Amino acid sequence: MRVGIAQIDSRIGDFSGNVRRIVRAAEIASAAGAELCVLPELVVTGYPPRDLLLDPRFVARAALAADEIAARTADLMPLLVGSVAPSGRTLPGHPGLFDAALLLAGGAVRQLSAKRLLPSYDVFHEPRWFLPGPPSTVLEIAGRRVGVLICEDLWDEGYPLSPGAELEAAGAELLVCLSASPFRPGALLERERHAHRRGVPVAYVNACGANDELVFDGGSFVTKGGALVARLPRFSEEVEVIDTEASPTADGRADGIDEVRQALVLGVRGFAQKHGLRHAYLGLSGGIDSSLVACLAKDALGAERVTALAMPSRHTDPRSTECAKALCHALGIRLIVHPIEPLHAALQADLASVIGEPDSLVAENLQARLRAMILMAHVNQGGGLLLNTSNKTELALGYGTLYGDMAGTLCVIGDVTKPDVYRLARHYSGVIPPFVFDRPPSAELRPAQVDPFDYDRVSPEVESIVVGAGYDDGLEAAIRAAEHKRWQAGIVLKVSDKAFGTGRMIPVTRV
Repeated sequence: MRVGIAQIDSRIGDFSGNVRRIVRAAEIASAAGAELCVLPELVVTGYPPRDLLLDPRFVARAALAADEIAARTADLMPLLVGSVAPSGRTLPGHPGLFDAALLLAGGAVRQLSAKRLLPSYDVFHEPRWFLPGPPSTVLEIAGRRVGVLICEDLWDEGYPLSPGAELEAAGAELLVCLSASPFRPGALLERERHAHRRGVPVAYVNACGANDELVFDGGSFVTKGGALVARLPRFSEEVEVIDTEASPTADGRADGIDEVRQALVLGVRGFAQKHGLRHAYLGLSGGIDSSLVACLAKDALGAERVTALAMPSRHTDPRSTECAKALCHALGIRLIVHPIEPLHAALQADLASVIGEPDSLVAENLQARLRAMILMAHVNQGGGLLLNTSNKTELALGYGTLYGDMAGTLCVIGDVTKPDVYRLARHYSGVIPPFVFDRPPSAELRPAQVDPFDYDRVSPEVESIVVGAGYDDGLEAAIRAAEHKRWQAGIVLKVSDKAFGTGRMIPVTRV
């Protein structure tokens, strides 16, 4: 069967825009000879709609959008599109919806298949909005018997039922899986591994784009006989038509550090585009974290849409500012040098009775908060967003100043450990000055300051605690004490198994 695979980027709640994107993808697939076009999970609403599903008006608009798509593609091949649908059941405080795949053909919604396995781990809280669907029936499409799965239905290991096996037993000749599976290293090969377990060809269609903390990497594919027939590109919207009976020719490839880099770039670009933010600002200290974020921002938005501010204090090594200048010149982004010494000296004098010792923690935090104030003044004046440059190890241990260097709408590398920051930065070793790599990490908030961690040792231990697989009294105490800071931080782009965000719900108040 010639299946049109459309890994597109839909926007949450943008029904008119999503209708246009879906219809355009269907037209491309039809022109290329597709007998069926398959689009991602919840493509009509955008993924994940979360508590917007509690609004009946939102659900009603989704139904109208599906009808419009059906009408506008009436003369094309059938489509399978992801949307929501009422289950017919009501529960207290629950919308009673199905996460559904709608078969559109001949100008109407012809059939509905509902997701059966609803994940409730990590960033997935699907039982909050959805009910599990009944066993799906095999669809007759273009003379083929097609079984429909939705995301977790393919990832059925450990569940008491296997929707894929049931559809095969019912005579399905082809399985199609509509998915919105976020990026994390290793996820692509896991998706393919689950498809390889099936005894019939599988066409897997994944979303591509970014919404809030989640990045969707595409990488849609077709498998047959436990081998890969074809795979679509990663991190870009694509529409391709693939013959599911073709001989396997594609090779699987594991994720590396560059896939993490591409995911972060897509995350920044998606957030800025979908919020209509034309410009990004960041503080550029001359350290490795901010240097990496500057490079990622330039790749995501283009040099003309990024402004960096170097804000040296009396404790800043002159080489730090020179490195910031060199990096901005190499990237072609604008740099503003705004020394904070006059403001710092005035505040120190005014708050002398509060600060106490000149190099106290209060004095250190004043510098970080002054920098945040300057950055936000530029954001307010120029419009756009502030990118936070804290890494995951620092966020975990609370090594950051609340309302200071923790400020920013989007935490670009907040799910990247300190050692991986260096690994990612090596991609830009031609533009990031060598001194940035060679210097000891330092916040430069007091004379000769150096970060108090052996990051190569501490970062893996911290990561183990965050994912719940390890325990260290001292590190656990530091992570626990910083919980209130993370609740007030920006949105962290998720690129690992366990990020700070909606997938990690730890209370601030605890014993």
